[in-house]
Amino acid sequence: MLVAAYDRIRKGKEVVQPDRSLSHAANFLYMLNGERPSQTAERALDIALILHADHELNASTFAARVTAATLSDMHSAITSAIGALKGPLHGGANEAVFQILQAIDKSKAQPVEYVKGMIAQKKKIPGFGHRVYHTEDPRATHLRKMSRDLGQSSGEPKWFEISRQIEEFVKADKKLNANVDFYSASTYHTLGIDVDLFTPVFAVSRISGWTAHVIEQLEDNRLIRPRADYIGPKYPQHYLPLETR
Repeated sequence: MLVAAYDRIRKGKEVVQPDRSLSHAANFLYMLNGERPSQTAERALDIALILHADHELNASTFAARVTAATLSDMHSAITSAIGALKGPLHGGANEAVFQILQAIDKSKAQPVEYVKGMIAQKKKIPGFGHRVYHTEDPRATHLRKMSRDLGQSSGEPKWFEISRQIEEFVKADKKLNANVDFYSASTYHTLGIDVDLFTPVFAVSRISGWTAHVIEQLEDNRLIRPRADYIGPKYPQHYLPLETR
């Protein structure tokens, strides 16, 4: 809820107080946009929060467990996770997806032709492929439906339609399936979430997973200390003064 309050403050708007009669997802959208969300919007965010809550031993979760394994405190472990999520190779994929959707919409380009141009320039198409899911990401299926339903209910289906055309082309041409980040871009935008809040909302979702992993780590703790193989110059190496190197 702090994310929603912060967003209104930075926009010079009055902070909306939570309504205890609303669900967690509905309250977030209410405090963010200043109006009670539709049932479709509430359901979409609720599903998105659940789908992003936890996912195996990804980079941010591993970072949290490594910090917790030193017997540091919960706040430090979660901060470690957030620091890892900040990296563009872990978080931020849905932001990159929406920037492409915006560029296509602004330029009035055909989605498939735009993506073909990116591929010709050796640019990566964000939101496709996954280190774990080598077939379809099951989370993407749910968000695809939510993106479609939100587009229809809000009267703004173009973001889903652009996304759908891109997904179909990339799947046929590159044999890559959309992952959870791809349709979360159009879903978040249609919910009224600004693009620079996409990753913070991801973190809001993942907090429950991170804390569960930290608690599990501490219940049967062992210091996480990977080993490394030295592959540098052979021993012994003689010291050389700086000026002779």
